[in-house]
Amino acid sequence: MHIETLKVFCDIIESGSVSYAASQNFVTQSAVSQQVRSLEDKYECRLLERARAGVKPTPAGQILYNSSKEIVRRFVELENRLREIGSVVAGAIRVGTVYSVGLHELPPYLSEFLRAYPQVNVHLEYLRSNKIYDDLIEGKIDLGVVAYPNKRSQIVTIAFRHDELVLVVPPNDSLAQFDRVNVRQLVGQRFVGYERDIATRKASDRILRDHGVKPIYTMEFDNIETIKRAVEIGQGLAIVPRSTVEQETARGTLKMIEFAEGPFTRPLAIIYKRGRELSPAVRKFIDVLTTSKTVAAPPANHARNHDRHDKSERAERAEKSERFEKSA
Repeated sequence: MHIETLKVFCDIIESGSVSYAASQNFVTQSAVSQQVRSLEDKYECRLLERARAGVKPTPAGQILYNSSKEIVRRFVELENRLREIGSVVAGAIRVGTVYSVGLHELPPYLSEFLRAYPQVNVHLEYLRSNKIYDDLIEGKIDLGVVAYPNKRSQIVTIAFRHDELVLVVPPNDSLAQFDRVNVRQLVGQRFVGYERDIATRKASDRILRDHGVKPIYTMEFDNIETIKRAVEIGQGLAIVPRSTVEQETARGTLKMIEFAEGPFTRPLAIIYKRGRELSPAVRKFIDVLTTSKTVAAPPANHARNHDRHDKSERAERAEKSERFEKSA
């Protein structure tokens, strides 16, 4: 029996999905099905059965999983150590993040990392923030990149960077004539926002509440792309991270407006499970995220306001990276 087959089987059990296990191991679904059949033929019993939300283990499958997950963990650690000794940066990295970060913050870092380490496969998965923490603790992903990181005893947090929160409106809105507004000018306005349990929604509501504005929400969504489309068609205004609307602003489909009381910023962080041995590939990825100079320059009229903030942020990232390397 190959340990790789046990790893695939464990991925199926942990995710409840054959397709997910296939993508995590960079093989086809048919190959995964064949591996499961080979295990069932070897032990002459069924190991998986259909469930309402995918697949789940039979009693025999649960026994195999309970015994196999430790074998797989030790095998992965062994591979990581040997690769580190041989200075080979290869393998796969599983990263969980939210849409606004994965689509608009990570791409330049990913490009730089993959150019430097072409033997690494990076699997980026879009999840809600609470699911990212759960999947880290359960070992389903290697890293998370989140906004407004939570302090948890089982999680290590490394500062990444900050987004500025801005107001976006349709180009024909009465506020579109302004480049900056006071928060109080938003009294009585309709809003499109994130769903209430999402940290960025809680932060934007706090900004409005602190300035005496009670927002009227017409629509709530779980991702930034749908929010932007709703604003474009006139369903309301939105408070969003600056990086997520730069393309729409350049095309003229949205107008970006800064807050006179700002900048209001959204902290981003890299997180991983405390006590987990990180592979060389994961360590290098963290290093790129915390020290890379591959960050898009802000617009000219914005750079001066945030030059001091950006310098301190880069210094903070370098310091965090140095501490990470020493502790690794």
